[in-house]
Amino acid sequence: MKRILHIVGTMDRAGAETMIMNLYRAIDKTQFQFDFLYFTNKKCDFDEEIESLGGQIYRVLEKNPFKRMLKTESLLKNNIHWDTVHAHNLFSNAFHVYAAYKAGVKQRITHIHSNSTPGNNSLKTSIYHFLSRKIQSKYATNFVACTPAAGSYVFPNKRNVQILKNSIDTEYFVRIGQEYKNYLRNQFNLDQDTLVLLQLGRLNAPKNHEFSIQISRVLKRNKIKHKLFFAGEGALLNSLKEQVKTFDLENEIIFLGLRSDVAHLLAGSDLLIMPSIYEGFGLVLIEAQATGIPSLISNTIPPDADVGLGLIHVNSLDESPNIWAKNIIDICNNKHEIDSEKRLLNLRKCGYDQYESTKVLTDLYI
Repeated sequence: MKRILHIVGTMDRAGAETMIMNLYRAIDKTQFQFDFLYFTNKKCDFDEEIESLGGQIYRVLEKNPFKRMLKTESLLKNNIHWDTVHAHNLFSNAFHVYAAYKAGVKQRITHIHSNSTPGNNSLKTSIYHFLSRKIQSKYATNFVACTPAAGSYVFPNKRNVQILKNSIDTEYFVRIGQEYKNYLRNQFNLDQDTLVLLQLGRLNAPKNHEFSIQISRVLKRNKIKHKLFFAGEGALLNSLKEQVKTFDLENEIIFLGLRSDVAHLLAGSDLLIMPSIYEGFGLVLIEAQATGIPSLISNTIPPDADVGLGLIHVNSLDESPNIWAKNIIDICNNKHEIDSEKRLLNLRKCGYDQYESTKVLTDLYI
């Protein structure tokens, strides 16, 4: 059996981490076993499932990236059973693949899950990105990206980048989409004429929940009966709750916290909204299309997730909350059912089925 060490930092319910778990569940565990390296001491969302599947969790608790690299190298040297290191931390992958190289790990995979990064464009950042690209190009043995754009972003001169789409269990999401259309209405005793809106993701600045609150204000001002559900946790929780209270939206906006029933929440919604300021890929858009619900997203989100079902609608963040609210109403009033077989076919054709992705990953590891 080959053991693969995934370097991820944390394993909470976010896009890349969810995708890794999808692959972990599907891969043949008589051939491959996943272990994980964290850079945090906190308990993460997927810890229990990882351990139940036979994976081991290791932790390097060092904030300084160079000291962290040395500790990672030491960990690898003292645990020589890993055949492969599979790193998922964008430009920080340079530290990881170099540590793996120094430790003598034969297969060193750098995996890119985004085609942009938030933050400043300072000279210091530019130099860091330049050096990271050089180091990864020299010391990684395999180059993987979720899209061609993501591969070109970090490896503009590499032609041997393996594309591994961020995939899901398509059959599961399609089935839940058929069977749980009233999931939220039943749980919260909502009328059929109440618009059920959902925003999934960490409660942090890039997800732009403050803008969603302004949309809810517009809907309420125009007497549109609605419920906006925020599913997720994060540093802005108390601040967002204060805003909801200030704008008298406590009856319209509900904080669901961290949830494991994402498919059911999507199935029970009329619309997913994503006014993100920045988004790496947006795996939740694949999940939403699988369940059959439309999404209204910002123009900052990469278009790769659209599988051609007509379910993704794009608005500019330069548009006012009034325009977003109007489009929400229009989309919900003109919803049409898309056949489950068509959804499955399109998702698979576009490469978003986890079992197809697992075959690609298996070939890579072999």
